[in-house]
Amino acid sequence: MLAKLEEIEKTFIALETQLSDPGVLSDRERYTKLTKRHADLSPVVATFREYRKLEQELEENRELAEDDDPDIREMAEAEIDGIKDRLPELEDKLKVLLLPKDPLDEKNIILEIRAGTGGEEASLFAAELFRMYSRFAELNRWKVEILNSHETGSGGFKEVIAEISGQGVYSRLKYESGTHRVQRVPATESQGRIHTSAVTVAILPEAEEVDVDIKPEELRVDVFRASGPGGQSVNTTDSAIRITHLPSGLVVICQDEKSQHKNKAKAMKVLRSRLLQQEQDRQKAELDQARRDQVGTGDRSGRIRTYNFPQGRVTDHRINLTLYKLEQAMQGEIDDILDALNQHYQTLALQQQDA
Repeated sequence: MLAKLEEIEKTFIALETQLSDPGVLSDRERYTKLTKRHADLSPVVATFREYRKLEQELEENRELAEDDDPDIREMAEAEIDGIKDRLPELEDKLKVLLLPKDPLDEKNIILEIRAGTGGEEASLFAAELFRMYSRFAELNRWKVEILNSHETGSGGFKEVIAEISGQGVYSRLKYESGTHRVQRVPATESQGRIHTSAVTVAILPEAEEVDVDIKPEELRVDVFRASGPGGQSVNTTDSAIRITHLPSGLVVICQDEKSQHKNKAKAMKVLRSRLLQQEQDRQKAELDQARRDQVGTGDRSGRIRTYNFPQGRVTDHRINLTLYKLEQAMQGEIDDILDALNQHYQTLALQQQDA
């Protein structure tokens, strides 16, 4: 590990030299690329330098621990104990920093939320989950744009699809895919019985045209009139778009915009992201079936989280985490859950790396 870290530090120093070169400064594209690489390596190098400095201090204090003065020996031994506690923490941090980066981490996402079992109660909770993620996005200064939605008459969503764009969105939300279960007494329940409903969430990394090659002949595009809750016509023009990707059978519908062209652009954005996710799933299955099974608790079919309103708790079943802060979570304050999930999957990755 140390040899690898020394190579990274050499690369980092070379980048600093390049970034001070007037020729690089005048080349905006190259400067941007080098700046990003420099920023990516910066936390690794900073931690490595801190680690090396502590090792040096450890050696110096070991020498002082042999001093004739008992006060100096005592002080040195106390320093040695503190350094010995700190070094393993830095080693673990360096191991995490050296883990291969997910190439999709910096991408925007397509968020898909669908009401599952539970009828109207499920659709109401789908809307609440969408508000939760929207609020979380707002707290992180991300942008949310609805691409398509199917509302119910009571303010719920049978389905809502949105793009969330900003810095590191996928890296933060990628473990949210799965079945989210809600337990509470519905407003329509006269006898106060607790009902259980389910909503599925899918987090798809947004795909660019360069990520997915779609040939025009692979698409069937249908145009129809947009409809709202209850089937009533939303507008009088045929602006809604249905795109069918013939090879995969994937179907995407967008009807939120009054412009046919805008709906088609949004539909293509969703289709590309679904195809990219499909390809990612296929590659994961081929490369490491066992790893896929471990992470599989985060797929769309697995129950990953329960929101229990009577007890005010939220439980993530993958990591056995229970927090009694449901109200805050529904307001978008889900950092504690996301941090714990990230740490869990980093630990799994480290275990696999060491195996």
